[in-house]
Amino acid sequence: MDSENQSGVPEFLLLGLSEDAALQPLLFVLFLSMYLVTVLGNLLIILAISSDAHLHSPMYFFLGNLSSIDICFSTTTVPKMLVNIQRHSKAISYAGCLSQAFFVLLFAGLENFLLAAMAYDRYVAICHPLRYTAIMRPHLCALLILLALSLSTADALLHSLMALRLRFCLDREIPHFFCELDQLLRLACSDTLLNSLLVYSVTSLLGGVPLLGIIFSYVHIVSSILKVPSAGGRHKAFSTCGSHLSVVSLFYGTGFGVYISSSLTDASSKTAAASVMYTVVPPMLNPFIYSLRNQDVKGALGNLMGKTPPFMGRCLLACTLG
Repeated sequence: MDSENQSGVPEFLLLGLSEDAALQPLLFVLFLSMYLVTVLGNLLIILAISSDAHLHSPMYFFLGNLSSIDICFSTTTVPKMLVNIQRHSKAISYAGCLSQAFFVLLFAGLENFLLAAMAYDRYVAICHPLRYTAIMRPHLCALLILLALSLSTADALLHSLMALRLRFCLDREIPHFFCELDQLLRLACSDTLLNSLLVYSVTSLLGGVPLLGIIFSYVHIVSSILKVPSAGGRHKAFSTCGSHLSVVSLFYGTGFGVYISSSLTDASSKTAAASVMYTVVPPMLNPFIYSLRNQDVKGALGNLMGKTPPFMGRCLLACTLG
């Protein structure tokens, strides 16, 4: 099959979730609504944490960063899809496609590491409460964020640079709504063995270690909570990590679901639809999970809404709290 090197590839074509023209307006409204809810909900979480001195703690420092990452994660994929639907176009430039793949890897990696850092924070708070302030000092929290950013950037950059050496076939249709690394490798006409080995090895390492850290943390958390004599004490301890555990289950559950569905089926349309579950849905639902399950966040949001005009405040609070 004819191929072109990277300098000769003008653009790729994102086929999206459906090629049915009648469904495009519905998809546009649906994804625009989801994107606006994601941005608004996460911005409210960030503003609530910033404006309430009671929330200036490691737990909410990580939550604020998680909300920022969720906004960036959705912004990497959804706006381009909306623009293409509005323009009746499927095109994305070669540079734009590689950039999108880079940022998807970056923000997915950041969320992965951040969830592990949040699990460690809950582990220290429940298993070593007397040493919590001594261990979870501000510089350690900043160091964990910096480490997550460095590792995620290195991972995303490595895969992107390796993709630069590939030659792509003249068929440049991507059966997806964004440029996913796996889809790019399938379009390549040159040998992708090294790329695939890097994907499996680096992803297993950088994805597996944080997941093992989360499991380790929660094994010790559950063990410590079960030793609490009173039912009220156990309930209070569980409530401090319930929101985080829900977010972890949503993030990894949807991620593994997409991986399993892509392994069991060759239908690219089903894989693209499943990818919505880990790129769009978790960032949208995370603010709801934390605002509904966390009384401190609820209180901070209520105080924040009290500083806005009454009508606007009620609308914003209703959107965030569902």
